[in-house]
Amino acid sequence: MTILLAPMEGLLDFTLRDILTRAGGVDRCVAEFIRVTGTLLPERVFTRVVPELNHGSRTRAGVPVRVQLMGSDPVCLAENAARLAGLQPAGIDLNFGCPAKVVNRHGGGAALLQDPELLHRIVAAVWRAVPAAMPVSAKMRLGFNDADRAVECAQAIVSAGAGELVVHARTKADGYRPPAYWERIAEIREAVAVPVIANGEIWSVADALRCRELSGCGTLMLGRGMVADPGLALAIVAADRGATAELGWADLQPLLTAFWRLVSGHIEPKARAGRLKQWLNYLRRRHPQAELAYMAVRTINDPRRVAEMLGLAPLADEREQRHELEELA
Repeated sequence: MTILLAPMEGLLDFTLRDILTRAGGVDRCVAEFIRVTGTLLPERVFTRVVPELNHGSRTRAGVPVRVQLMGSDPVCLAENAARLAGLQPAGIDLNFGCPAKVVNRHGGGAALLQDPELLHRIVAAVWRAVPAAMPVSAKMRLGFNDADRAVECAQAIVSAGAGELVVHARTKADGYRPPAYWERIAEIREAVAVPVIANGEIWSVADALRCRELSGCGTLMLGRGMVADPGLALAIVAADRGATAELGWADLQPLLTAFWRLVSGHIEPKARAGRLKQWLNYLRRRHPQAELAYMAVRTINDPRRVAEMLGLAPLADEREQRHELEELA
């Protein structure tokens, strides 16, 4: 079983990628999308969103990170992919799955699934623009309003040069409402000649095993399930080998402390508590102790009080904060 960590805009940024890959079990990450809208982006935009590019395109735990681009203009995407390729990412991924209204309104993300021919032109342009050794992959949903053209879209993407395809087993219209239709991924897997990765609604080991059974995919991509349970990848890999593994609340304390230190090193003070509460809100789905921690700081925004209440070691001064950020970036 191979496990990938999903791109999640507004949640799974380089800070959380760093922490979750320290937990173990993750073989590769895909970073949150970088939007391409008619301009050639400077290199600093890529490295700001994906600072791992400054360190061999790997997290501090050594896990490779692919960079995801999102847009609808084949020429502009190709130009940006060529510039990005110069930074030596672990690969370039294309976003054909974002369900956000503001993205779809401008013809990006899942909206592209209504136009398989445009999908093909985008992938082909990017594939031609980057070195032959640079992996090009894509992530799609089953469709926009329905899944009637899922296979057609997948074939358009793969025939244009994508060497790997992640399928989120819901349509744009489905959003993130359960269930995920893992069995529909099997139809796509049988119709294309590249590896297909299953994604969507994997919250537990039982979900992972059921997803593999229905989709036929030996590689899974975890998103919210991994944020809620940082030990999920380890547990899935262990179960695949007939063993068990679990990260308990005590095991998560060093990760929470490390997360807080990283947040304190690069996020302005007034936003730090919000980032921690965002993660605790997910963690309480799996850990009762996280529920208690979340409720204790739910209405508190002062970072020093939050750190004191949760027993998290704050950074000592601005010099230490700068050092923590430099280490990450």
